[in-house]
Amino acid sequence: MSSDSELKKVVKQKYTEIAEAETNSGCGCGCSSSKVVDYTIFQDDYSKLEGYVAEADLGLGCGVPTEFAGIKKGDTVVDLGSGAGNDIFVARALTGSEGHLIGIDFTESMIEKAIKNNAKIGFSNVEFKLGEIENIPLDDNTADVVISNCVLNLVPDKKKAFSEIYRILKPGAHFCVSDIVIKGSFSPEFKKSAELYAGCISGAVSQDEYLKIISDAGFINVEIKQTKNIGLPDEILNKYLSEEEIKKFNEKVEGIFSITVVGYKK
Repeated sequence: MSSDSELKKVVKQKYTEIAEAETNSGCGCGCSSSKVVDYTIFQDDYSKLEGYVAEADLGLGCGVPTEFAGIKKGDTVVDLGSGAGNDIFVARALTGSEGHLIGIDFTESMIEKAIKNNAKIGFSNVEFKLGEIENIPLDDNTADVVISNCVLNLVPDKKKAFSEIYRILKPGAHFCVSDIVIKGSFSPEFKKSAELYAGCISGAVSQDEYLKIISDAGFINVEIKQTKNIGLPDEILNKYLSEEEIKKFNEKVEGIFSITVVGYKK
């Protein structure tokens, strides 16, 4: 498998392409561009949510974490992998002007797009920062709620990511993330595809491992709030795997799921 630095490079390249695309073609964890893996099947409909900003919706999520995040008026909310600001603007409708909303993304073009989107709206309590999830550029005990949408599966060091989430949360505060997990196991052939990794798939771990990483980081009262079964279209498998590899995939993988999970800092 590619090294962590190589994987990050691929992911940043793919999401830069998405951010710089002139039009949104409704993509999820990718885009319809031939240069980017297209996973529109992950996308949830945000259009009817309060605070929705169409220009910020690049279709990159696999759930709606704000639905289960328990965000209140005045909360400080941090969105990891904030993209063009979609979840931040929805969360801002929940915190009101009394809250503080911080989007973190490691793709410069995404940060630029989010800042431009916010400038059009004029929210003074929203900001976007360039940074990596394994090294979040925020102080300890900053957030009341941390959210993330289909991003942590892209982080090579998930243990460090959840350790950082724990660090920036206030005591007793919580996270709510939507992410991709699997039941079963990926073959080495499937895992080695950096293109599929950037498409949110081959970087996913099993649901049991994912929940263990969360518990090992110190979180309590961990609960899966929603599960959505996701199937990979044959055209995706045929694009990256041989017939024999597809057979192994079908034998080893019981299912691919989007889960929305909540956990609390002690």
